[in-house]
Amino acid sequence: MINTQKVAEDILWIGASDRRISRFENLFPLTNGVSYNSYLLFDEKTVLFDTADSTVAGQFFENLTASMEGRKLDYLVILHMEPDHCAQIARVVSLFPDVTLAGSMKALQFAEQFFPELKNVPREVLKEGSVLNTGKHNISFVAAPMVHWPEVLLAYDDVNKAVFSADAFGTWGAVDGSIFADEHDYEKEYLDDSRRYYANIVGKYGPQVQGVLKKAAKLDIQMLLPLHGPVWRKDLGYLLDLYQKWSTYTPETEDITIVYGTLYGNTASAAMAASAAIREKTGKTVHVFDVSETDVSYLIDAVWRCGKIVLFCPTYNNGIYPPMEAFLTDLAALGVQNRTFALAENGTWAPVTGKLMRAKLEGLKNCQVLDTVLSFKSALHDEAALDAFASAVAEA
Repeated sequence: MINTQKVAEDILWIGASDRRISRFENLFPLTNGVSYNSYLLFDEKTVLFDTADSTVAGQFFENLTASMEGRKLDYLVILHMEPDHCAQIARVVSLFPDVTLAGSMKALQFAEQFFPELKNVPREVLKEGSVLNTGKHNISFVAAPMVHWPEVLLAYDDVNKAVFSADAFGTWGAVDGSIFADEHDYEKEYLDDSRRYYANIVGKYGPQVQGVLKKAAKLDIQMLLPLHGPVWRKDLGYLLDLYQKWSTYTPETEDITIVYGTLYGNTASAAMAASAAIREKTGKTVHVFDVSETDVSYLIDAVWRCGKIVLFCPTYNNGIYPPMEAFLTDLAALGVQNRTFALAENGTWAPVTGKLMRAKLEGLKNCQVLDTVLSFKSALHDEAALDAFASAVAEA
């Protein structure tokens, strides 16, 4: 069954949602699926912006062929060559053999790496400042390298004042009913997935996102058309403000996050006692996560949301509890900045994780690790030490 939606008078969304997928990139858990957005521009020349993932190929091609109504496809613009958006390029070329592939030099290189059969297909190299005229429309291009792959371009349609934004401004979550963000309760339905998507997929590249935001500020933008999630046509300032915070590693809230590892429950008990004490002293919301039971992508989401992170870690084989160590490795890989960390350690005969975690965290830029460490053996019984630790967190 054809499922397309009109984005503007001459732009059609022909994407699809996958609600059966359980992990994005076979890494990140998805509870609400994901959409793969593709857009058709109808003018004197027709333009397809990106394709879709192989999991939704049937719906994508049904939408594409029905929407074209026998017309020639002039351009396939490749904004992003990641397989969830480029998987159908070769098949599109087979259906529309006269099409010209248009993308950055690196995107066209990647396309040939994925699909050697595209070697002799007509192509047009696009770069910063390139303009593609389709008749009434002038589509100009903005380079967005490492947001979040090196070949990425953004496209600006001067008629609809619309930015085809590749993976920027996207989110996990299938699109239900309407393609437009303003016809959803975005904060309820998409905000957490949007932040988790940004932090885990794009988070490392904050400076590059800042560069794109500065370029975008020079354009009259009235619509944002991402490759995942709903289209924005109202309240763009809300989303841009979130991206400003996220890309400058600015905490979104004053909430506090506690992440604990535990073998038999004693460290968990200490973490829960600390959460109550910190909540009492600060009046702030405290979120508590078990590092073994919570996928690391949700922990990273919490770090992007909160300014203070408290880590409770048992000693394991004279080192850091392995799931906690994996979490710390992810913090470093994603370049977390501008956070305050507090450390608590447990060990029946030799608690050492405070100094080991500190050594890893001190490599993070503009991050403070509190001097006050809550150290206990086997189980926490020292109420005065807990009170001092909670006060240190509150006053940081």
